[in-house]
Amino acid sequence: MTWDYEKFKKLEDAEEYFEFFQLPYDQKFVNVNRLHILKKFSQFLKEIDENYTDLSISDRLSKYREALEQAYQVFLESTPQEQKLFKVFNQKPKNVVTLTEITSD
Repeated sequence: MTWDYEKFKKLEDAEEYFEFFQLPYDQKFVNVNRLHILKKFSQFLKEIDENYTDLSISDRLSKYREALEQAYQVFLESTPQEQKLFKVFNQKPKNVVTLTEITSD
């Protein structure tokens, strides 16, 4: 399968990526997990670009397609809270004492 790399670089929406790579997706699922899927996809793309510098454009886009499938699958099997892709999921709440911080002497 051949893809147009210039067209790929212009894609913005999650649906555009799925359609570009001709991957099936659940619209309701994407609506709920859009930012998380795109963030994970972005992380995978960075890893591909860093680790596979000698790939042809066609092979690179094939890896990108696999990365989008994988990013989508991550959130079918896990939650955004478990993945902690965004800062908000890594921040400790202020003025909160967790049960693990309470000790009985």
